[in-house]
Amino acid sequence: MKSESEFTWSQAKERANQIIFQNTGTHLSDLEILILQGAWEKQTYIQIAQENGYSAEYLNKDVGNKMWSKFSTALGEKITKKNFKEALQRWKEDNNNQFVSSIVKLPFPEGAVALDSPLYIERENVENLCYQTIENPGSLIRIKAPKLMGKTSLIMRILAQAKAQNYRTVYLDLSSVNRTVITNLYKFLKWLCLTVGRQLNLENQLDNYWDTEILGSNDNCTVYFEEYLLTEIDTPLVLCLDAVDRLFPYTEVIEDFFGMLRFWHERGKISDVWKRLRLVIAHSTEVYIPLDINQSPFNAGLPIELSEFNHNQVQRLAQLHGINWNNYLIQELMKIVGGHPYLLRLAMYEIWSHKITLEQLLKEAATEAGVYSNHLRRNWETLQKLPGLTEAFKQVVTSSEPVELDSKQIYQLHSMGLVKQKDNYVMPQCHLYQDYFRRVL
Repeated sequence: MKSESEFTWSQAKERANQIIFQNTGTHLSDLEILILQGAWEKQTYIQIAQENGYSAEYLNKDVGNKMWSKFSTALGEKITKKNFKEALQRWKEDNNNQFVSSIVKLPFPEGAVALDSPLYIERENVENLCYQTIENPGSLIRIKAPKLMGKTSLIMRILAQAKAQNYRTVYLDLSSVNRTVITNLYKFLKWLCLTVGRQLNLENQLDNYWDTEILGSNDNCTVYFEEYLLTEIDTPLVLCLDAVDRLFPYTEVIEDFFGMLRFWHERGKISDVWKRLRLVIAHSTEVYIPLDINQSPFNAGLPIELSEFNHNQVQRLAQLHGINWNNYLIQELMKIVGGHPYLLRLAMYEIWSHKITLEQLLKEAATEAGVYSNHLRRNWETLQKLPGLTEAFKQVVTSSEPVELDSKQIYQLHSMGLVKQKDNYVMPQCHLYQDYFRRVL
């Protein structure tokens, strides 16, 4: 521990401000800092008052008592004018070291949460259930959640668990596939075979296995996996297909492709070769084109639906950012953004980096000056490209009751993460979206 002489007033002031800010969302006032500095210099309230033109009783019983009470609440112990210096030094060393390494390099929240990041919050029993399932021969995991809810972050951890079991793994993000490929079944399945083979470091043998005269694209793809890709590896293969809803608008592709995935899953129950394949598919919403119930993979395997964070998970996320909010402050943020992982992380990043206070963030949240302005504008631009969807969402944000929409509109809005769904009725996902879009639509 540092000696008392090494702990300076400048350090003490910074720590005191951080403690109060993390617990209340506001900084110490100028007068509170004045009292704190006087206490640091071992002055009495009378001396502080005389030097600065205040009443000693006012500084002591009004401002001082309230300030020490705030410190006591934040630090979980009785803090007074006599013991605050030791408490400030002890807080930094005892209670915050666990966060220092991650806070120093805290990344801006975008994309998946890195595997080595301490900021990943586990859902109750979800991760362990996925890890156990992926060890089952021929297994299928279906992960559904709106955008920015953590699907890819979960997939990365499933793949890491598979690698720890010495399984081979392939991750494919369908959102990045060229449109000319993804809209043509023949091109798409050849792309699938080629890309999986490359990730497995296997030579391209499509010319030797693809028979266009006799077999259709599904059969050719199945043969390539069964006779080549799965037989060339001596361990299970975990194949993750992220953003499969990219295919949903293309009826000719999804009926055959998803029918093939269901066939592979069923073959995994009886065939030693297909038992090696474990599938993970992730999508943002339900498929809105009817599929044969016996050919759809969306009613097979293990369904995982990622929900919003609950109060305790939000509190844990705040602590991992070095922010020790009380229950009231957590509830205030959740009133605006709910338990949405990305919206919470963005708020906490901005607050951690001292760019804004919680009070200011909440006040400006749904405005062009707020921290969510870019995120809200991107959603607005997406809606503008779909006039019918814009009108549908306008009904949702201007209504005081859940609104009934057609299935495709519900799925599109849910995929964007803008609405909560119950049967054919929807409501805004959170107050942030309702307040912003009620104003701009």
